[in-house]
Amino acid sequence: MTTFMGCIADDFTGASDLAGLLARSGVRVSLRIGVPDEPPRETAAFEVIALKIRTSPVDEAIAQARAALTWLQAAGAQRFFWKYCSTFDSTPTGNIGPVAEALMQDLQTDQTIYCPAFPENGRSIFMGNLFVGEQLLSESPMKDHPLTPMRDANLMRLLVPQVSRPVGLANRLTVAKGAAALSERLAELAAEGVAHVVVDAVSDDDLPIIADACRDMPLMTGGSAVAMPLPDLYIANGTLSADAVRATPPVLEGKSILLSGSCSAMTRAQVATYAATGAPTCRLDPLELAASGPEAAQAWLADQDLSKAPLIYATAEPDMVRIAQDKLGVAAAGEIVEQALAACARAALDQGARRFVVAGGETSGAVTQALDVTQLDIGVEIAPGVPWTYCVTGGTQIALTLKSGNFGAQTFFNDALSAL
Repeated sequence: MTTFMGCIADDFTGASDLAGLLARSGVRVSLRIGVPDEPPRETAAFEVIALKIRTSPVDEAIAQARAALTWLQAAGAQRFFWKYCSTFDSTPTGNIGPVAEALMQDLQTDQTIYCPAFPENGRSIFMGNLFVGEQLLSESPMKDHPLTPMRDANLMRLLVPQVSRPVGLANRLTVAKGAAALSERLAELAAEGVAHVVVDAVSDDDLPIIADACRDMPLMTGGSAVAMPLPDLYIANGTLSADAVRATPPVLEGKSILLSGSCSAMTRAQVATYAATGAPTCRLDPLELAASGPEAAQAWLADQDLSKAPLIYATAEPDMVRIAQDKLGVAAAGEIVEQALAACARAALDQGARRFVVAGGETSGAVTQALDVTQLDIGVEIAPGVPWTYCVTGGTQIALTLKSGNFGAQTFFNDALSAL
């Protein structure tokens, strides 16, 4: 069928998150890993393209996003969604704002919204300030993120240096009055020349209001939660039909591998919880990897019984991460870990692993590329925004879950294995 909405995500876990929430509605959703090499054919109503551009140089991020937009337009998409993390992860100069402006220019639209709220996962926006639970973003563990430390919770202040046109706010008092009031506020801001509008959302009830008011915008931006109501809205007005057939979980042997590169507070707790069960674990040290490569980890993996779901992780406390970054450089430390985990994923596949649990956006990108994954079907959700997905690589059916660092309960790793 012709694609109606095209979505561009800045990392692989974010794309999986978005695809899983859209699929709740019953519409067909397809998740592509990178911009497809082939022209569109047999596309879904909602197409999601996963890029790996969260921390890329701005020019590179814009070029990849524009390539994704071109492919989605060729697929027939009429509406577009630029998806980034619900903690608004970004370098000081981008890439959230610059990519949004580039897409706006290509779509010839003068206004878009920014709403990274995900109340179901504890992310809310009030008076333009982003909260993680009851903490301001700048006071949450995100202030120590190894790649994108977030030291300011005010989304307008974060956006202003990233964009060339005015930034404004549609606050919770407006959202609470309903979709018509929000539409009126957006029109007022547009008349004032405000192109970039941060929209407050503090509860799940706010999301359908925002989606309803903005559903006819050529471009929306935000976290996955504000996109979740869109399919039902389009179905209700007759634009789409609920035509999806949920992916049938394949019958897979019980060999599994868990790979964690995220150093978020929640992933640290998840690793500790899983290790406490007595499962086999192997910790990667970036400094040791830089000196000796991943061979020791691969040798450890070769001795493991994959039916016991071993965990290989580089997850560490912020102080340990900083030591490695100071000695190796921020980018190099991350890349060393990603490539080691990717090599372990490939080795695990060769050893018969058919279920892969991956934690961390950069890690997920490296692992899916190592496994030569290009398209994923969406399966059951393990936690809000974290579904199992299914694909074929080299003729072999596998299941993957790609978890954003802060998502899931402390028992997530066991939850994931139990859900499949």
